[in-house]
Formats: sequence, structure tokens, C-alpha cells
Amino acid sequence: MSVRRSVTAALLSSLFLLPACAPAARDSAAPGDTAGPVAFRHPGVVVSGSQLKAVRAHVAAGQEPWKSAFAAMRVSRYASLGYRPAPAAVVACPPNSGPPACLAEREDAVAAYTQALLWQLTGKPAHAAKAVEIMDAWSAVVKKHTEGNADLQTAWAGSSWARAADLVHATYPQWGGPAVQRFKWMLRKAYLPAVTAKVPDYNGNWELAMTDAAMSMSVFLEDRTVFEAALRRYRDRVPAYFYLASDGDLPKAPAAGTIDTADELGTYWFGQRKYVDGLGQETCRNFMHVGYSLAATAHIAETAWHQGIDLYTEEADRLTAALEFHARYQLGEAPPGWLCGGKVERTMGPDVEVALNHLGNRMHRELPYTEKLAARQRPAGTDDLFVAWETLTHAGNPGTTGDRGEDGDA
Repeated sequence: MSVRRSVTAALLSSLFLLPACAPAARDSAAPGDTAGPVAFRHPGVVVSGSQLKAVRAHVAAGQEPWKSAFAAMRVSRYASLGYRPAPAAVVACPPNSGPPACLAEREDAVAAYTQALLWQLTGKPAHAAKAVEIMDAWSAVVKKHTEGNADLQTAWAGSSWARAADLVHATYPQWGGPAVQRFKWMLRKAYLPAVTAKVPDYNGNWELAMTDAAMSMSVFLEDRTVFEAALRRYRDRVPAYFYLASDGDLPKAPAAGTIDTADELGTYWFGQRKYVDGLGQETCRNFMHVGYSLAATAHIAETAWHQGIDLYTEEADRLTAALEFHARYQLGEAPPGWLCGGKVERTMGPDVEVALNHLGNRMHRELPYTEKLAARQRPAGTDDLFVAWETLTHAGNPGTTGDRGEDGDA
């Protein structure tokens, strides 16, 4: 039997090996609702059970782009069963530097998520066990994060930890009891305090990444209070980060911050004084940070969607404009002189798949520049921070009625 045929057979058989996850009852909250779900659904942190089922079928059938995306994930260093975590008790992360513990924490969290996805897609328990090994190693050791980048570091790692934990806990009963409780305690003590801190005057990618982590952890922990606080923070920060003309002549100011005059906002927006639909607070800094913000925004909305809360509809026009605005220049279009002095830094990472999937596949909106950018980036891998394998999990994958709504539509 050829290698391809043997892999396909193994993947097809895995569809019948993985434990079934019955959907929990949820509400069908209207836009603007501040309540959490009636019951939390697992897996339901960024990616759902029906989406994973669709990915297994696509990969087993050798269909693109999922085939190439799966192959890229499988040969990454994060997928090795020989991967060894390097936990630390104190993760000290000063700005603009990456001490070993900071790098190790982010990479170990991505590795745990990668191994959890491999468990879901291959049915091989060794991958679930490896994800557990990595998570257990950190929950036994880590106590706190310190120095200037502590909140952001905690957000990046925390979002990946929560995705990994939710996937494994929902489908691998061998991880249970004291080990799961210790991991939950780790999230509550060493991560949640940092990602729920107040940083309104910081660049907005911080609060969006922190809200992504808080939302993700709230689902795994089944903490309604944290979930509802994340909803409120999303609704405050997204309109203060991505501009729409309907906001008025000036961008919205960050909630509870000190930045509110025209001059202060212009400085905060890196010298930009002309505001157009889709412009981001950090557009004139670089597209890398805007990409972080787009990815985090989509993660929050996607997780809420799987829990029965529609954040996407509330800001669909804003997100569509932001994606299209940045995609066109990331693809190489020359910026006009009024935009960032005619110069932009095209450094966006693999950040558009989740938002494109909802706006394009669920809401049937036209996003030609974003679709072209996504196609150019595929198979999108990982930024080694908090975005990982989203071509595999979200390209053309709206989910089913069991995820939310009529046939997954908005």
C-alpha cells in the first residue's frame, strides 16, 4: 500500500475512534447581549467539534488546502512526539526582548495545541498524551509572569494553553482529576490576573490579545463572570482600534483611558491624521501588530460564536473594512501619501483565516483582497506566539447547525 493510501486509511479510521462530544444547550443571544451561554460547549475555544470533523474528512480525502496544511503541521517541530517542554517558575519578559523562559512558554503552549490537534485529526492517543505531558509540566511549576511584557506574554501563551486544554479535556478522559484541577488553578493564578489587567492607553493589540486569552480560558474554566467581562472588553476595544466613518471625525477613544483629544488620538494612531474605513490604531506602526489584532478579534468572536453569542454581526462592517484595507496594501498596492506618509510596513502574519471564514463563508460577504491574501499565505502555519494552523482549522469551514444558528449562517 502506498504511503498516501495508508495515511488516508488511518485518517478515515480515526473518524470512528475519537470520542463523540454532545453539544451542550446554549442560547441564541442577540447582538449586544451581555449574558454568557446557557451552558458551555466543548470543544468550543476558537475551533468546534463539527469543524474538526470536517477537517478530518477533507484531509482523509486529500483535499486542498487542508491536505497541505495538515502536512505542514505534521512536519513542524511542534508535532514531534519527542518534543520536550521547558517550564519555568517565573517567566520574566521585559519589553523588546525574548529571554529563554518567554520563548519556551510560548512555544510549549503552541506545541500543546499542535499535539491536541494531531490527537483530534489522527486519533493517536500518543499525541493527546504528549499534549498532557506539556501542560502538566507547566502547571506543576509556573507561578507568575514579571517585567514589562508580562501581560502580553501571558495573553499569548494563555490563549494557546486554553485551546489545547479544551480540546484534550473534551475528548481524552485519561487527562482528569487532580491534573486537570492543577492546570485550571494555574490558569486562574498565573494567567487570568494578568490578562484581565487594565491597560487602556497601551497599543490596542495588547487588550485584544488579553481578551482573547480571557475569553478562551473562561470557556475551558466554565467561568461565566470572566466570559461576560471579555464580551464587554471586546465591545469597548474593537471600535477603538478599527475606524469606521460612522464613528465621527475622530476614532473612538479607548474606554477608561486618558487619550481623547484630537492631538492625543493622532499621536496614539502613530501620526495618522486622516481616518478612513478600516484603518487601524497601529496601521502606521506596522501591519504585524494590526495582524495580531485582527487575529485576536477573530478568536474572541469565533469562541463566542461557538458558545452561542454573535459578536461578529455587531462589527461585521468594521471587520470587513479592516481586513480589506490592510489586505490590499499587504498584497503590494502602493499607499497614498496621506496614509502613514506614503509608507507602510507589510509584515502581516497568518492572521486572516478565522475572520475570513465567518464573514465570507457564513455571512457571504465579498472580501476579494482578503481572499487573495489568504490564498497567498496558505497553508498558513504559526506565528510562534498565539496563531497556529488556521488554514487547517478554518479555511472554508463554517461548521454546522450544531455549532450555532441555521446551517452555521449568521
